[in-house]
Amino acid sequence: MNDEKLLRSGVAGTVIAMLCCFTPVLVILLGFVGLSAIVGGLDYVLFPILFASLGLVGYALYLRSGNRGPSPKIIIVVLVIAFSAILIWLEFRYALRISIAATALVAAYGFYLRRLTNSSTA
Repeated sequence: MNDEKLLRSGVAGTVIAMLCCFTPVLVILLGFVGLSAIVGGLDYVLFPILFASLGLVGYALYLRSGNRGPSPKIIIVVLVIAFSAILIWLEFRYALRISIAATALVAAYGFYLRRLTNSSTA
């Protein structure tokens, strides 16, 4: 898979997970289909998917930058597990803040890679 497909997949996964986490889209859909009994456990699946999708975006940005700097694979896996574990440990009390922090971290990494790429080409 090339970096463009990874980036599209990561962004699509992030948007879908955010829509399902922060809006009642999935709750209404599951209620309509008759599966409202599983609504209580959705957060335990959706937030790790959100963080994994953000990790995929971060890795795609790394590949897109031409592999500048050290490989972030291990750091991304550790951060995805850490964000998921902290969110579950805090019982989803600060879900929005933690999700915004994870998104800001990926955005800051993207800016860092862009700056690293621009400084090495100049």
